[in-house]
Amino acid sequence: MLSNTSSRTHRAAPCEKIRRILVHVPSSDFSSSRNRPFSRLQRDWRSNFRHVERLRVAVPDQDAETALPDGPVQVESELLKAAKEIEPWTVSMYRELHRIPELLFDLPETSATIRRVLDELDIPYEYPVAKCGIVATIGSGNPVVALRADMDALPMQEPEGLDFASQNGNMHACGHDSHMAMLLGAAKLLKAREKDLNGTVRLVFQPAEEGGGGGEVMVKEGAVDGVSAMFGFHVWPTLPSGEIASRIGSITAGTNFFDVKVTGVGGHGAMPQLNVDPWPAVAEMILAYQTLVARETDPLESNVVTIGWVKGGDAHNIIPQSVEMGGTMRSLQTTGIDDLESRFVEMTEGIASAFRCKAEISFGSHYPPTVNHEDMNNFAMDVAREVLGEAFVKEHKPSMIGEDFAYFARKVPSAFLLVGTRNEETGSTALLHSPHFKMDEAVLHRGAALHTGLAMSYLQSQGNK
Repeated sequence: MLSNTSSRTHRAAPCEKIRRILVHVPSSDFSSSRNRPFSRLQRDWRSNFRHVERLRVAVPDQDAETALPDGPVQVESELLKAAKEIEPWTVSMYRELHRIPELLFDLPETSATIRRVLDELDIPYEYPVAKCGIVATIGSGNPVVALRADMDALPMQEPEGLDFASQNGNMHACGHDSHMAMLLGAAKLLKAREKDLNGTVRLVFQPAEEGGGGGEVMVKEGAVDGVSAMFGFHVWPTLPSGEIASRIGSITAGTNFFDVKVTGVGGHGAMPQLNVDPWPAVAEMILAYQTLVARETDPLESNVVTIGWVKGGDAHNIIPQSVEMGGTMRSLQTTGIDDLESRFVEMTEGIASAFRCKAEISFGSHYPPTVNHEDMNNFAMDVAREVLGEAFVKEHKPSMIGEDFAYFARKVPSAFLLVGTRNEETGSTALLHSPHFKMDEAVLHRGAALHTGLAMSYLQSQGNK
């Protein structure tokens, strides 16, 4: 255990050996094996990992006295060193992509930039996939492991301050520019090690994560056909910079958006008896929706129903003809959104009828929960410990945000990891989707190293089945 007392000494011990290795389950068998654990070979995974990548972690002699630092010890694996060497290039890619944020499936400059870089690295790719997405390949043969980065930005104005700030009215306020830069950094590292790959690495650059369901479209168009494992990242500004966090099971929630229009009979506010006021119905609905969580959800499970906006009328003395509202519902359970939708409709229509009104309900984009496969999550965390260091790998509670990596995780055994970016010294403290969100660029090479380690170690593990 680390101490903040720098004068203490500690007799360093070698890292504990990892003796789990995944056995490949073809994607055709995945649905039938979802609820039973993978069988495991009792082999020394760590020695295989070191053999293929030469990622030897410097472990002090057991007899040496080592002073404990104030913070976590930085493990300098060979792969992390290699990623550090190309860090200026990776940062330059991040800044270039940050300047040109684009929305949903309309990503001409972003897509062209990625394709240009892949061409420069002599990496073949398929384009377009899902309108403007890209699927690149490094290596050949089976097994196939996939790494994913989302590409789109948000329709919000970026404040001035950065010399590479966006000027087009959009902003990469969710960190997708950093996801692309990390994956391009990994592409550069993997290409240089292509002869060591025991299979194929597929790089998936996905459009339209921000509400467009681009992940679902990529899956439908075959982007992950034949893939036996997949990994994705998201930067996370509440985690300290450089930390990696995840969990088994749901890591992000299933989400949906809804709009409701309640129609009555408008008229003069002085004569409500001659009208049908939609406002009492709407007020009752807003309160009643909370019982879907408080009274109809298992207290040990997580659901959310939030009303984001309400509008109706534009005069002080007129009862409006209709009132509209919108919001979101979220659940960590795979069937949670369907259950919420069903009861939401029943409740809305029932209350409207009780108040002599009519209700129109529409639902928007529906993302399922992102569910980390147990063995893939454990595997990814083990690799993260090897590449980045034990002290930087954490367990994390689930989040109620939505993430369409979920579509990949439903198709392929997957793990979705959170990459900490919070750094008060660099001002990287604002939350995702804030106009003040700022990336800690020192994290980029760590993400590139981890992507590379995940791909290479997974392929090597499958070669030693």
